[in-house]
Amino acid sequence: QVQLVESGGGLVQAGGSLRLSCAASGSIFSINVMAWYRQAPGKHRELVASITRDGVTNYADSVKGRFTISRDNTKNTVYLQMNSLKPEDTAAYYCKATVLNYGMDYWGKGTLVTVSS
Repeated sequence: QVQLVESGGGLVQAGGSLRLSCAASGSIFSINVMAWYRQAPGKHRELVASITRDGVTNYADSVKGRFTISRDNTKNTVYLQMNSLKPEDTAAYYCKATVLNYGMDYWGKGTLVTVSS
C-alpha cells in the first residue's frame, strides 16, 4: 500500500507561481513512477507531468517550459513547480504513484489550484 498527501495549492494571479508537494508513505520502495494529474470542472483528468524512479521526466505540451516535476528521495516527496500560471491551469491537482509489480495506481485526494486573471 502507498499513501499520498498533496499540499501547496491555493489562489494565485495569472503569471504567478506555486509549488505543489506530494508526500508518499507506505511501500514507497515499490514505486516506479510518480505523476501529477489535474482535473478542471467539467473536464477529464489529464496528465500534467511524470517522473520515473531514475529521474526521467515527461510533460504535457500545455505545461512544457512552465512546470517542473522533481523528487526528493530523502523526503519521499515529489514536487511540481508551476511558473507563469494561466487561468486555464485552474484545476484540482492529483498525485499518482504507480507500482508496476502490484499492477496498481495509488492516488492522493488532490489539492486545488485557482489562477485568477
